[in-house]
Amino acid sequence: MNRLRALWQNLNASLWFVPTLMVAGAILLAFGLVLLDARVPHDGLREYPLLFGAGADGARGMLTAIAGSMVTVAGLIFSLTLSTLAQVSSQYTPRVLRNFMRDRVNQLVLGCFVSIFVYCLIVLRTIRGGDEGRFIPSLAVGMGLVLALISIGVLIFFIHHMASSIQAANIVRNATEETEAAIRRLFPDELGQRADEAEMQELLRQAGQLHWQPISARATGYVQHVDEDGLLALARTLDGIVRMEHGIGGFVARGAALVSVAHYESGELAVTDELTRQANALFSLGSQRTIEQDAGFGLRQIVDIALKALSPGINDTTTAIIGIDHLGDLLAQLADRRLAEPLRADANRVRVVAVRPSFAQFVATAFDQVRSNADGNAAVFLRLLTALATIAQRTQDPSRLRVLRQQAELLEEAAERTLSTDYERAQVHERLSELLPRLR
Repeated sequence: MNRLRALWQNLNASLWFVPTLMVAGAILLAFGLVLLDARVPHDGLREYPLLFGAGADGARGMLTAIAGSMVTVAGLIFSLTLSTLAQVSSQYTPRVLRNFMRDRVNQLVLGCFVSIFVYCLIVLRTIRGGDEGRFIPSLAVGMGLVLALISIGVLIFFIHHMASSIQAANIVRNATEETEAAIRRLFPDELGQRADEAEMQELLRQAGQLHWQPISARATGYVQHVDEDGLLALARTLDGIVRMEHGIGGFVARGAALVSVAHYESGELAVTDELTRQANALFSLGSQRTIEQDAGFGLRQIVDIALKALSPGINDTTTAIIGIDHLGDLLAQLADRRLAEPLRADANRVRVVAVRPSFAQFVATAFDQVRSNADGNAAVFLRLLTALATIAQRTQDPSRLRVLRQQAELLEEAAERTLSTDYERAQVHERLSELLPRLR
């Protein structure tokens, strides 16, 4: 199941899968209309000679012109797409390229022109005239003209879409929407019934006494997906505990420990080839992180855009502020959600020790590098404090408020160290004086 899910995600993010389906549909449409033309009398079409009165040479000429223009425009579309991908990669971050490749509009537009080209070739092959025996599939030829007219609107829409999609605000917004969907889907996220606090503490106390047996990974890559129900089922089958060694988004080297297992009674389990195969089958590893189960990767994308904007070569404070605003929005959504606990129980026994990101880790991912690269930039410091205030409004949890207070104190330290004027430092201190009482 993991392999099928990974395959579908890769197909969904490719530039060839949807166009290939559209080409197949164009072939079926062409054959269907030609067969319909062969079986249905055309007496009624003679009443519209301006639409259906072309001879064999005229029909061939029109379809040839349409096919030639479609393949030319398709090449132009591919060139524009690759040029846009290169620009986005260099100006923002390579990590958003997958978002452009999986953009359904880009895939449909590419498929539109290629499929019309294939449609015209199929219909063109069936036209007969003169000694060959006269056959002109009028309906199919007319559909080719309709598709050509539609393609003009598609081309105009594509140019507008590309011009809009490479704007910094839209790139950040698209990454935010994907991350929001991941947050709603993943949190709260349970592997089984939640273990009570006493049982958690007891397991933590016993963890050092258990004899953990590592199960090595059979591939190298980033953890893209984990079959959580499968982990729980594996622990039940072993009548023991399964401990994840790497969380979603973590990098695993071939031969390194993927999970570790232990038995409650004997404390030791034999790691067989079959057990290794079963454990590896529960993980999907790939060449890059994906957002489906990795909300932190969505934050990482926006952080990278902000860091690129703050780099000396670009120095685009406005784009960095846009990224900070969206990071604050995403963390505010996480602030009032119960994040998944690392320990999960079944039948009053802890079965799975998972690697779970904490709220503190999410906040550190979002703000630490941005703060470190914003030395001397009062506008960024002020917007970071505003984001912290937005997040603080969504939670009353003391531990999470402490995390936010630590970030505020780090910002205060950075402002004192790097801001060059008393005016800028006074602005930061004023904002801090409003924020810190909320974080107690």
